[in-house]
Amino acid sequence: MKTVTLGQSDLQVTPICLGTMTFGEQVDEATSHAILDRAVERGIHFIDTAEMYAVPPRAETFNATEKIMGNWLAARPGLRQKLVIASKVAGPSRGMPWIRGGKGDLSAADIVAACEGSLQRLKTDVIDLYQIHWPNRSVPMFGGLYYKPESTPPVTSIHEQLEALGQLVRAGKVRAVGLSNETSYGVHEFVRLAEQHGLPRVATVQNVYGLLSRGVENGLDETLHRLQVSLLAYSPLAFGLLTGKYDVSGIDGPNAPRACRIAKFASVRQQRWGRPESVAASLRYNALARANGMTPTQMALAFCYTKWQVTSTIIGVTSVAQLDENLDIHGTPLAPELLAAIDAIRLEIRDPVC
Repeated sequence: MKTVTLGQSDLQVTPICLGTMTFGEQVDEATSHAILDRAVERGIHFIDTAEMYAVPPRAETFNATEKIMGNWLAARPGLRQKLVIASKVAGPSRGMPWIRGGKGDLSAADIVAACEGSLQRLKTDVIDLYQIHWPNRSVPMFGGLYYKPESTPPVTSIHEQLEALGQLVRAGKVRAVGLSNETSYGVHEFVRLAEQHGLPRVATVQNVYGLLSRGVENGLDETLHRLQVSLLAYSPLAFGLLTGKYDVSGIDGPNAPRACRIAKFASVRQQRWGRPESVAASLRYNALARANGMTPTQMALAFCYTKWQVTSTIIGVTSVAQLDENLDIHGTPLAPELLAAIDAIRLEIRDPVC
């Protein structure tokens, strides 16, 4: 699998990234290690995690995923140098009091301390890509629709956050920096201030992107293209909606697959993934895939794998079999007629998962 460059950094990664947010909640440590081993065996060397994981977030599983990864790395001497590991500092707590005591701000000191904690849990000396998980300001995200100017409490500035990231880069603890769940304004401001003050330039933005959530194409893609910032697309299968597993049973019916995230966790069903519009849209796309001789998973991932906007697609799995299925899809083309049919559905129903 050919590698791609992240932004203007020197990081070379695979166009598929293994996401790990299921490790420590849906996936136990032994299975997590087996998935990681198989990913490396299949040529994937880009792995993404976060201090907040596992997901759905709970106080009991806070930091669990990084610990699982750290144990995996410690048991495999020499492997760390072959990998590109990304992690994230959680933004303002958003109703999660176990994150920095529920603070509504992410200070420079918080960023440095969070990175130190991640390094210890991951049992490594450096994090290749360190990202801010969500903005330290009031923006529409995680299903929010509107920016509200009145909801702008004083918080640590972007400049101060960049200075903290710069401190970590200068200390050799971070190689490159990135953002997540970010807007066009945020990307522009981070790049502008970095260039103005000689601070680390963001290499990536990790945002939701897929058939149900193509909002990136409404202007953020131009920002990323012109500023040479790479998109890391997360949730390309929309928490399982685009695998077809819920097509017959629904997400909360008696026959719903209870081991799967949306069916298993009420907190997930109450979010953007559980909206009736999201479920209805997934049925449309899944039917289109089958009508064209593909599984829903094949079409949804091939869509992300082949879009020019996407530098690397983050896949999350709960088994080695799922991992192999997702990797086998890479290189699958979508016919122009099928892409036109996908666009026609989007024109009608827009982006139910934003």
